Amino acid sequence: MQYDVVVVGAGIIGAACAYRLAERGLRIAVLEQAPAPAMGSTGKSAAGVRVQFTEATNILLSWYSIQEYQQMPEAAYRPIGYLFLVPDSQWEQHLAGVELQRSLGVPVEVRDLEAAQEWFDFMPLAAGLEPTLGATYGPADGIVDPHGICMAYLRRARELGAVVLTETEFCSAEPTKAGWKVQTSQGLLETRIVLNAAGAWAGEVGRRAGLDIPIQPARRMVFCTAPIPHPAWHPLTIDLSSGFWFRPEHDRLIFGRSNPDDLGFSEGMDWSWLEPTLEVGLARFPWLEQFQLDHKASWWGYYEVTPDHNPILGRMPGVEGWVNACGFSGHGVQQAAMVGRLMAEEVVEGRACSLNIDALRYERFADAKNTVEKNIV
Repeated sequence: MQYDVVVVGAGIIGAACAYRLAERGLRIAVLEQAPAPAMGSTGKSAAGVRVQFTEATNILLSWYSIQEYQQMPEAAYRPIGYLFLVPDSQWEQHLAGVELQRSLGVPVEVRDLEAAQEWFDFMPLAAGLEPTLGATYGPADGIVDPHGICMAYLRRARELGAVVLTETEFCSAEPTKAGWKVQTSQGLLETRIVLNAAGAWAGEVGRRAGLDIPIQPARRMVFCTAPIPHPAWHPLTIDLSSGFWFRPEHDRLIFGRSNPDDLGFSEGMDWSWLEPTLEVGLARFPWLEQFQLDHKASWWGYYEVTPDHNPILGRMPGVEGWVNACGFSGHGVQQAAMVGRLMAEEVVEGRACSLNIDALRYERFADAKNTVEKNIV
């Protein structure tokens, strides 16, 4: 079969790209190795969307995406907000980020310790942790339904003629004069362009095409409490001194903390990481002790991590017909809507134009001074 674009990956990024490309009248095939879409990082996401980043491109990718999700019934957008508890050592840097966010038209509030405890108490001075100096709150930040968004984009793409091939593994790709020959587990496809949206597998997809794409998987745990007798809605909260985060999930709480050493395709829950997570969580939020853990409701998934924790967007330098939309380092759900639009521009018009993505192009890795997003959790 011949296509204009073969999209590798039917997660939320691949789905958004497929829809926007099909909208431009292109013949699209989406390859997904799993039995159904959204079974990777998308379906296992903690579902947060936020604009509180320190780099302008990340701020705008999220802000434009949130505005699109606000208009999508399938997104089930709920603006519960994000609350960052900021230690003294990060306060100046964090306020510089707030200034940039506000300059780009994004709503963000700075709160003192008393105002930060509007929803719940916490310990500004906690053993083993840096003192909390203040907080920032994004009222437009919140949570969405990643699975609902992904399936909505794929439905729209199919309505425009796109083909979604599940249980179809990307095995290899060979460049041709007209584009690429893509060998899959279900047969050979020919396409002008390959768009790599394979999430945690994006580095491996690159290797199978003879390309070096610096992305590796990182396993993340999401721990879930048993039902809470009197649940209350409050912001998704992040303690920047420890990386501990939590948010409400219906009548429960979910929480977690990234383990920087948990790299590679390890599978299953790492219950040994529960104690280090709770140790810092209880120090800051002692009231968490009253809740019981639901082992069966807890889950794990992959981040797709780049060296600077920024995504890789756009055409691969020196490689005709290869486009990357991967490496989001935990931020794919919150940026997918705008990325879909930008990648359609990149393919059809030759270059993304609605937003300057030069800071996120592959070429940045040749620059030792490339910027690193600081608000990483």
